[in-house]
Amino acid sequence: MSSGRAWRLCRSAFNLSVGRSYFINSKSWVIILWWFLCSRSGKVGCDSDDSDLITHPSHQAPEFPEFAAKVQEAISSLGGSVFPKLNWSAPRDAYWIAMNSSLKCKTLSDIFLLFKSSDFITRDLTQPFIHCTDDSPDPSLDYELVLRKWCELIPGAEFRCFVKENKLIGISQRDYTQYYDHISKQHEEICRSIQEFFKRNIQYKFLDEDFVFDVYRDSRQFTVIVQQLTRKCPRASSTASCELLVSQVFQLGRIWLIDFNPFGEVTDSLLFTWEELISGKNLKGDQSEGAATEQDYPVFRCTNSKVTVQPSPYLSYRLPKDFVDLSTGEDVHKLIDFLKLVRSSVKISDLPSL
Repeated sequence: MSSGRAWRLCRSAFNLSVGRSYFINSKSWVIILWWFLCSRSGKVGCDSDDSDLITHPSHQAPEFPEFAAKVQEAISSLGGSVFPKLNWSAPRDAYWIAMNSSLKCKTLSDIFLLFKSSDFITRDLTQPFIHCTDDSPDPSLDYELVLRKWCELIPGAEFRCFVKENKLIGISQRDYTQYYDHISKQHEEICRSIQEFFKRNIQYKFLDEDFVFDVYRDSRQFTVIVQQLTRKCPRASSTASCELLVSQVFQLGRIWLIDFNPFGEVTDSLLFTWEELISGKNLKGDQSEGAATEQDYPVFRCTNSKVTVQPSPYLSYRLPKDFVDLSTGEDVHKLIDFLKLVRSSVKISDLPSL
């Protein structure tokens, strides 16, 4: 993916995003992002004096009263609880550090804590176009703090959809580490409803032809609507009236659009691999006999057995990166520094005899 396409995709996602959201873009926000990087590493864009200002205990942390008031006003207008993210990523890898073990934020301090602890956010700030393949210079990037009204969602009702050349080619269970019995039993109905939603609301309306989008299927609400539809349709005066009632099913929110993502390695492919999504190989073989007869029918994948249940992929982010690098040997310099530190602090005579 080119950096230009990635940036257009980001802007397109803002324009097409549904639901109640609040976007904040100000000079104070740029300063705060710079402060995040300095306080995390002490290297990125910080000279010695600035780094000392941030890390030295005798100095007070910087304050941004105008920006803080603007964010708090936005949080209040969205009901008092929000889901924060940057242009591309949300701090999903840092949920463990919050007091409520959630991304639910009620104050600016909650947002700061998540953002400062997230590797996903750091990647967006330092290497947003790391997976882009073109040689063109990176476009100018204006970072925006995106706040969305907090909603309690059932993980088993979230799905990720992959679109290539404006065709929906694959749908994956979002929370693939868990087994949900209703997904296995209703996968054809789920796939059909998402396909219909895509054709009605998204297809050919996005600025890029390759992208990924996430949806939420509110099956409880749909059950109520179907019951009402079943009672009304027999009394409908004509077929047209029945068709109007059916169209209302989709208008009342059976499928909710959550977010858009770039079509590439920077986005988690979940139960697919990017090699098969890009090449199209091994996708048709997953379709059932009925689906294979339908043109442009997407491949649907879900966790079909409790045996395949896996731990959360975000658990590894709870460990400091230095510990991970030391345990895996990925950073030789850190290992050398650690051995030097041990050697200088422990005398040979203090070591236990073998």
